[in-house]
Amino acid sequence: MLALADPESICMRESSTIAVLCLASASPRRRELLSSIGVEVEVCPVDIDETPNAGEAADAYVARLARQKAAAGVGLASLPVLGSDTAVVCDGVILGKPRDQQHAAAMLRGLSGRAHQVLTAVAVSGPAGMLEACATTRVVMREITEHEIAAYWATGEPADKAGGYAIQGLAAIFIERIEGSHSAVVGLPLFETAALLARQGVPLWNGADR
Repeated sequence: MLALADPESICMRESSTIAVLCLASASPRRRELLSSIGVEVEVCPVDIDETPNAGEAADAYVARLARQKAAAGVGLASLPVLGSDTAVVCDGVILGKPRDQQHAAAMLRGLSGRAHQVLTAVAVSGPAGMLEACATTRVVMREITEHEIAAYWATGEPADKAGGYAIQGLAAIFIERIEGSHSAVVGLPLFETAALLARQGVPLWNGADR
């Protein structure tokens, strides 16, 4: 079920900027990534049911949520709408956000010393219809000690992160290497996103001549 708040109360942007895109997410990381390529946004969070369907593959799951978020944002602003979703997958199991410290610790133990996948889907609704893409990145973690797992939880960083870690944050010291898109692991695959935005007529490097 979609739960939408009043557009005037939830769509936010800096008063000194001109938004060219509606971001159907409250994620500060996605907003920062879009800003890094010159795309200023109105932040219009939406609330959707993120429960996986029975037997749903990880790529289908993130693609469905990205589409639903973009669709839910239509009408909240007179702009193209971007929705995105990220899933951490290990041994075919989707790892969501940890429920508590014990859950986060179990996730990190499962990821320790091995490779896993991060799938990030992006969907953009606009004049060209609903366009979408998905990026898959292979992430290899070094061995993580029990002390490190406990200390990392104490920082507060893993509590709201898929898979229980943030590659762009303190958990960067756990990452041995990645194969694929770093920005996708953070929350938005910029290469694929830029291509979709261009097809929707959304200008990149907005204000670069200022």
